[in-house]
Amino acid sequence: MGKAALLSRPSVTNQQINTVAVDESRFNAEFVYYDLSVRQQELKAAASGSATPILNKGHFSTFEISLPPRTTQDKIAEILGRLDDKIELNRRINQTLEAMAQAIFKSWFVDFDPVKAKIAALQEGRDPLRAAMSAISGKSDAELDALPPEQCEQLAATAALFPDEMEESELGEIPKGWAFKSIADIAELAIGKVYVSSLHEDIYISTENMLENRAGVTRAASLPSVANVPSFKAGQILISNIRPYFKKIWMARFDGGRSPDVLAFEAKDPQWTNFLYNLMYQDSFFEFMTRTAKGAKMPRGDKDAIMGWNFPCDGGLLMAVFSERVRPHYVHIESLTAQCNSLSELRDTLLPKLLSGELSVSDIAVA
Repeated sequence: MGKAALLSRPSVTNQQINTVAVDESRFNAEFVYYDLSVRQQELKAAASGSATPILNKGHFSTFEISLPPRTTQDKIAEILGRLDDKIELNRRINQTLEAMAQAIFKSWFVDFDPVKAKIAALQEGRDPLRAAMSAISGKSDAELDALPPEQCEQLAATAALFPDEMEESELGEIPKGWAFKSIADIAELAIGKVYVSSLHEDIYISTENMLENRAGVTRAASLPSVANVPSFKAGQILISNIRPYFKKIWMARFDGGRSPDVLAFEAKDPQWTNFLYNLMYQDSFFEFMTRTAKGAKMPRGDKDAIMGWNFPCDGGLLMAVFSERVRPHYVHIESLTAQCNSLSELRDTLLPKLLSGELSVSDIAVA
C-alpha cells in the first residue's frame, strides 16, 4: 500500500488504485512521482480500517506535498530520470541476453537444428560437420573460413557432438542416441533452512516479489513472522509454485531465504546449471506445471509431476557444453544487475536529499 508507479502509456486500474492526473502545464509529473515514491509510509499511515486497511480517495485527496519552483522540479526529475533510464536500459539488455540464451537452447534441444542441418547436408552431398557448424554459429561458409583457428576448432568440436540421424521414440522423433530424461535425472529439490533473523528484505524471495513472465525478482516488502524459512543458494533455480501460469522463475545470484511456496532446484552436476535454467524457462514447462497443478482457486504445482517432466537430451555432455556456451550471457547479466542495484541505491540516496533541499540541484552534474 502506498507504492507509487509512473505510467508510460494510457492504462486502466482497478478500484484499489488512486490515480493522480498531474496538470503538466504547471507541474512536472515525474517530480510528483518521485516525491510520492518516498512517502509510502506516510500514505499507509493515512489509511483506515484494521483488518484490511484501505487508502481511499478521501484519505488520498487530503495528502499534501511541497512543490519547489517548476525549474527545480524539472531539474530534479531530469537527474533522477537519467538514473532510472540507465536502470531500464540495463534491464532491457538483460532481457535480450536471456532471449539469446533461450534461442540457442531452442535451436539445440527443441528444434534440433544442428542435427537437421547434418541430415540435409548428407542428402545434398555437402559436408555435414560444416553444415552443423553453420547452424550452431549462424555463419556462412565464407564467415566460418574467416574465423580464428581456435574458434573454428571449438565450433567443430561442438558440432561433432550432434548426430546426423533422427529416430522415432514414444514421444516423437528425437536425435539418434538421445533419450528422454526427467527433471529428477538432472536436478533435485533443494533442502535446508535459514533463520529469518539472519535475513533482510534484499535476500528474501517470496511469490510476491518474484516478477511475472520470467522478469526476475524485486526487493521483498517484508520478512515473514516465523523463526525460519527454507534457504536457497546462488546458482539454484527458484520457481514460484503458486499459480504457475504467471511464469515466475529466477536463477539465484546470491544465498538467502525463500517462502515455502517458492521451489528451489539444484542441478546434480554444476556444469548443467544453465541448461537446467533454460529448460525450465520454456513455455512448455510452465504449461505442464499448470496442467498438473492441484487446486482451482489457488493452484499449486505438483512436485512429483514436476520432477517427472520429460525432455529429450544426450548423455549429458551437450548439456555441459550448452551451459558453458551461454555462461558469458549470465556473467554479463549479473554485472548489469549489480550496476542496476548501485544506481538504485544512488537514486534512493539522492531522492530525499534533493526533495528536502538538503542537496541543491546545482551541485549535481547531469551526464
